[in-house]
Amino acid sequence: MLRAIGVRFRVVPSRIEEVPRPGEPPLRFVRRAAREKGEEVASRHPDAMVLSADTIVVAGRRILGKPSTRREAERMLFLLAGREHLVHTAVCLLRQVDGYRDRLCMTSRVRFRSLTREEIAAYLRTGESDDKAGAYAAQGAGTLLIDRIRGSFTNVVGLPMTQTLAMLLRSGLVRVSRKGPGWYEFAGKGT
Repeated sequence: MLRAIGVRFRVVPSRIEEVPRPGEPPLRFVRRAAREKGEEVASRHPDAMVLSADTIVVAGRRILGKPSTRREAERMLFLLAGREHLVHTAVCLLRQVDGYRDRLCMTSRVRFRSLTREEIAAYLRTGESDDKAGAYAAQGAGTLLIDRIRGSFTNVVGLPMTQTLAMLLRSGLVRVSRKGPGWYEFAGKGT
């Protein structure tokens, strides 16, 4: 998604564990996780603009993280089947050297259709549920689990692009294209 708007980037995994603190509300957790991941990477690359994000799925008040086993993924999908849940994504853009910071948090409502045991088993066999918050990938075969989305689809995928683009434009990292075939181009300011 970032390449589509002309952003040049390098992926640098953070060393932060994404674990909610006891009693931590979902929105506070997702914002903290995104911020801490960005700060940790920025501490290793202080001159770079660091874009970090964290996405969680919330059913009721329960945070559904990334399943550690297929059995756990199966339980998550049964919980979500036929119900609405929330997808929160927090995004941070920061640079340590000058203290630049911009943050946002988006929420989308997702309703799954009713699912049979066989459909859940078949979806699990795709492998898409592995390492995905809530055990599904909206951008892949998981789209067939979804009845409707209220809010940003790209938020459900893991990065609310309209809002992230606004953040990148504010920072000067991208600008409206002056010559190329795309809408936007890498501006290089603040890299």
